[in-house]
Amino acid sequence: MSVPTTTDPVERARGAAARESWAEAYQLLHAHDRHPSRGLTADDLSVLADAAWWSGHVDESVTARLRAHAAYLAADDHRGAGLASWWLYYEYAGLGRPAAAAGWLHRARHHLEDLPDCPEQCFLEMTAAEEASAHGDHGTALAATRRMTALALACGSPDLLALSRQAESRALLAAGRRTEGLDLLDDAMCAVSAGELSGMVTGWLYCLALTQCMEAADFARAVEWTNAAMEWCAPPWTGRPPDAGTTATGAMATASADSPAGTAPLPMTVPSGENPFRGVCRAHRVEVLDLLGAWELAEAEARQACREVPVDCLESAAAAYYAAGDVQRRQGRLEAAAVSYGHAHELGRIPQPGLALLRLAQGRADAAVAGVDLALACRSEPDHDVLGRARLLAARTEVALAVRDLPGAARAAADLGTLAGAAGGDVPLLRALADTALGSVALAEKRPGALLPLRRALAGWLELRVPYEAAQVRMLLAAACRDAGDEEAARLELGTARAVFERLGAVPDARRAAALVGGGSRRRLPGGLTAREAEVLRLVASGGTNKDIARALVISEHTVARHLNNIFAKLGVGSRASATAYAYAHGLV
Repeated sequence: MSVPTTTDPVERARGAAARESWAEAYQLLHAHDRHPSRGLTADDLSVLADAAWWSGHVDESVTARLRAHAAYLAADDHRGAGLASWWLYYEYAGLGRPAAAAGWLHRARHHLEDLPDCPEQCFLEMTAAEEASAHGDHGTALAATRRMTALALACGSPDLLALSRQAESRALLAAGRRTEGLDLLDDAMCAVSAGELSGMVTGWLYCLALTQCMEAADFARAVEWTNAAMEWCAPPWTGRPPDAGTTATGAMATASADSPAGTAPLPMTVPSGENPFRGVCRAHRVEVLDLLGAWELAEAEARQACREVPVDCLESAAAAYYAAGDVQRRQGRLEAAAVSYGHAHELGRIPQPGLALLRLAQGRADAAVAGVDLALACRSEPDHDVLGRARLLAARTEVALAVRDLPGAARAAADLGTLAGAAGGDVPLLRALADTALGSVALAEKRPGALLPLRRALAGWLELRVPYEAAQVRMLLAAACRDAGDEEAARLELGTARAVFERLGAVPDARRAAALVGGGSRRRLPGGLTAREAEVLRLVASGGTNKDIARALVISEHTVARHLNNIFAKLGVGSRASATAYAYAHGLV
């Protein structure tokens, strides 16, 4: 039987919204609102706000939501006004307007708190849980999520129940209750994968789950949910083509990664009819691809993510820029990496530890130490981003070793080991980071126990299928094997590491591995150094004074000073510490 159709544009828009065909709903309501034959109701204005958001018109979404709030208030509908107020809080927070967001959250509480239990109060409890967790009040956060669950169960909403499970999962993870938190996250994601939820809540949960998995260093879950999220985001999402009149203006759409920092505009919108969660989910995918060694694809996806990220999710664009900077740095494209880190900083992300490692590669050891130390100091308060802190500690170990600060390196490695231990034995990514740091310190201290943690680290990285870090550990293992007199084992490790670096495009590391395989005396020296200058630099890196170096090489202190002036000029450094960092970064020591 044929289904009767209506010519009323508002009725058609309501039907389109029910099907989550947001581009169609937006076009119908937007046109009707400009030349109305009759006014839009408060509910219709809410639909217009949703449709405008999905279609990438964030400013219009806020305007429609403001009008919806006024209409609900005029009708004395406090539940409707309260929900509209909460959404305004959410949208203003995403747009970087915290004062406006705080005001609308206060209004939402004013409208809803004194009402009998109702579904709209779930959003207040979710926000209360987030605020309590941010202040380290885990008991209050968990109590709020459980009130949210009770409200969701009472109203029978699958969306609200899944959101409450996710909120409780986040609160449990913040409280250090990892197993319980991840179990609840899996529970919430079952509803997502079964297609039981609305588009908005599906997108929310994918984004939140990916963030939680990476913060908790659960790489296996991150890979699984990233793949699922990108399948959900794949076009065509609404069955309608993008609006040809609307274009993306993301920073990477208009400027290459090698363009000067500050020249590219910020992302402003996404093409009408596209899924606005796509750019956010793609930004998460970039980090996963980076770890898996798919660097060319990761950089391309980072560019695409910034074309797609809407204006109220700029932190995702910052994450994409940061990941692109990491890829470029390890490929030896240091100027391009500096530009990418600069864009990430412009968008509000502290680009550490990547920027510190970049400075180390540039021979600017003082800047590397200061950068990573400041980033660690900013994370002195309890933080649920376990992986973020672990990466900073790993970088702190590397930087300290480069400047021969063995006590500092040992402290950072020990802190990393403690962090991995506190997370339990089921976090392979943290354990591999910690074993790498502990093994590198033991190697630098010439302790006989370096091989054991390094072999554990290699096994961990191989199990995770993270090739770059595995190859870096093989370089350390080669040094440990040579110290133990096993030259054949050292060459095997170096040869494997070199092959991996070449496949990845990690040019500086590949050259270093090739030079070590071929023997230090026959290799071409970096920076145009002569053999004698390289000898002087090695002695500087070992902590020798000019007098020590003159005695060791049987030359005058004046000659040592002349060699140092030449070395500083050739390497573009201005201090012994920077020269030492250069020596370690380029395999001269």
